[in-house]
Amino acid sequence: MVLGCRSNGIMADLKKRLGGNVEGLFFVDSTCIDCDTCRQIAPSVFAELGDYSVVHHQPVGESEVREAARALLSCPTGSIGTLAKIDLKPARLDFPLPITDSIFYNGFASPDSFGASSYFVRHPEGNWLIDSPKYLPYLRDRFQEMGGIRYIFLSHRDDVCDAARYAEAFSSERIIHRYELSAQPDAEHVIDGYDPVQILKDFLIVPTPGHTRGHLALFFQNKYLFTGDHLWWSRNRNALTASQSVNWYSWPQQIESVRKLLEYPFEWVLPGHGERINLPEPEMKRRLIELLGRIEH
Repeated sequence: MVLGCRSNGIMADLKKRLGGNVEGLFFVDSTCIDCDTCRQIAPSVFAELGDYSVVHHQPVGESEVREAARALLSCPTGSIGTLAKIDLKPARLDFPLPITDSIFYNGFASPDSFGASSYFVRHPEGNWLIDSPKYLPYLRDRFQEMGGIRYIFLSHRDDVCDAARYAEAFSSERIIHRYELSAQPDAEHVIDGYDPVQILKDFLIVPTPGHTRGHLALFFQNKYLFTGDHLWWSRNRNALTASQSVNWYSWPQQIESVRKLLEYPFEWVLPGHGERINLPEPEMKRRLIELLGRIEH
């Protein structure tokens, strides 16, 4: 009997189980949208197969089961299920997941943003939410325990998700570009034009138009770059990547926006879609130059 598990309130369906899953406790069904969330959270368990993710290795031991459970909870479409009921509470308590001492991955991706990653940044002058996860009382309470949210940075219209609900809960100030304002018409801070904007000492907003007209990137402490859907790391290419196939406004402008990043030091790329990567600054710049070489031709 399939007892299953709920992800974002949706039950995976054994009748829709993908044939590429290996036999065992966890499975992925055909509602998967190939957003890559599960492959990033539990790469030892989930893999890409055509246009879907599947279980390519059933988790063994407490650590792998815990990772798979985190992926199940974060799946935006509830496409991951189990053949027997498991206790998801320990995995839920892991979120937000620490990336560094001050940066956390929120999990609980939303179908409204096609499973985009969102982040929480802890800062002594006020914490930041970078794009938005699904609104859940559990996450709201965890953010409260971590000091609340002063600013909500919205990279572009696609990934606002439940930002308004978090803003209301914490009296947060949302930041978005004017060209994306229709997605959050009552946002508190509206960025105009394409010049960089400094917010506090550690946060620099750099407009990166291309994917959308008002796309924004955020530099933190001259080390971390939150890229939204501007660029990301690809495990398959082992390279920084940007794609014309998911460019909704102007590919030439996106290329110029990638070139703009050469002006700034950073060691981390933290995207909405695609993988995170941490490289020494000189190596990151070399990889950025390589990316420009590929997309300019």
